[in-house]
Amino acid sequence: MMKRIALAASLTLALAACQDDGFSRSSTRHLQPIPPAAMALMASKGMSKSDPILIRAYKKESEMEVWKRGSDGRYALLKTYPICRWSGQLGPKTKEGDRQVPEGFYTVSPSQMNPNSAYYLSFDTGYPNAYDRQFGRTGGDIMVHGSCTSRGCFAMTDQNVAEIYAIAREAFASGQRAFQFQSYPFRMTPKNLAQHRLDPNIGFWKNLKEGSDYFEVTKDEPRIAVAGGRYQFNVSDETVVAAVRQKQAQDEQQVAELVAKGEKPIKLAYHDGDSHESFRTALASAMGADGSLVVDARMRDKFGDVSRPESLTGPREIALDDSGRTRPEAPSAALAFASLPPAEPAAQAAAPAADQADAGPQQTPFYKKMFNGIGDLFTTSGPAQPVAAAPVAAPAAQPQAVPQKRVQAPSKVNVAAVQ
Repeated sequence: MMKRIALAASLTLALAACQDDGFSRSSTRHLQPIPPAAMALMASKGMSKSDPILIRAYKKESEMEVWKRGSDGRYALLKTYPICRWSGQLGPKTKEGDRQVPEGFYTVSPSQMNPNSAYYLSFDTGYPNAYDRQFGRTGGDIMVHGSCTSRGCFAMTDQNVAEIYAIAREAFASGQRAFQFQSYPFRMTPKNLAQHRLDPNIGFWKNLKEGSDYFEVTKDEPRIAVAGGRYQFNVSDETVVAAVRQKQAQDEQQVAELVAKGEKPIKLAYHDGDSHESFRTALASAMGADGSLVVDARMRDKFGDVSRPESLTGPREIALDDSGRTRPEAPSAALAFASLPPAEPAAQAAAPAADQADAGPQQTPFYKKMFNGIGDLFTTSGPAQPVAAAPVAAPAAQPQAVPQKRVQAPSKVNVAAVQ
């Protein structure tokens, strides 16, 4: 009976992992001061704890940035924190229970800060926003919290969430009414856009990039509205509009150049989200021989609970063809060699050059084709044509799926926040 009760309790926790109800009403951890190292970093960058903040998160890179606004009205990067755990796949959250971390532009007010979190400390990201509601998206209680377990949330570890919470608390105490939380599938670089150009979400991601571009150009918080199924970024300054358009044109040109140079479209398939490479490396050292995670007291103090440790190997990178389907593997060199026509008789090979010229176009030697790349072995263009009357048929090479690569974690362990 007790086992059944324990199992039921564990299932309830799994289903409500980010429903962050109160945990300890007597805790004072939400009053912890900003750590001295973070205060020193602010001072070195000409910032103060009272300056307003803005937060940006990137799922693919598993990083979260805290920005602070200076007296000139422009934001500057304070610090980049590694995300210990996020769940799901790249792409927006659409319904309750899909384990997806939202993507979009959200607003966090003081009422969304939770000092009594079951995950040390937390704040609600504000999902669903007006954009999400326009599409009938469901779910809620999507948090940035401590520990290292996620079911649609950003898990930052207790240490890092305490620092982020304190920075936000001081900004609110100094008069900031709300801060913007920007959540992206990845950094909006030309390379990422070229690689993910065939993803079904690419139109949505390009819409997010419009807001990202505005921030990158102006270092100011984009003013957002929702209309026509899109985020609208209201900009009245024509100079700013021109600068943003110029950046967009430059990025599009770089994407086109990458594609022309052979950048292949890919899909990243996650088992269930990911962790920053520094956490993946550190936690991998605690994996048992049977694949279970062995967490001692010291590691639990540092990371808290860890969800789905089998996902710590990172995503599988799947190569796609130009239609968006899994790209078949090219036949091996051995099969390509076997499919070539038989060699010419020695007597013909020794014929005078004049006779060779009279015989018409000649086959390009095999070794030259190999030097020019395996693709040359299958081309039908150009003067190189088989001269044998009856080539020996070889078994047709069957297309095979491209081996799915796993992103390998680095050997160097660094679980501290990335500066």
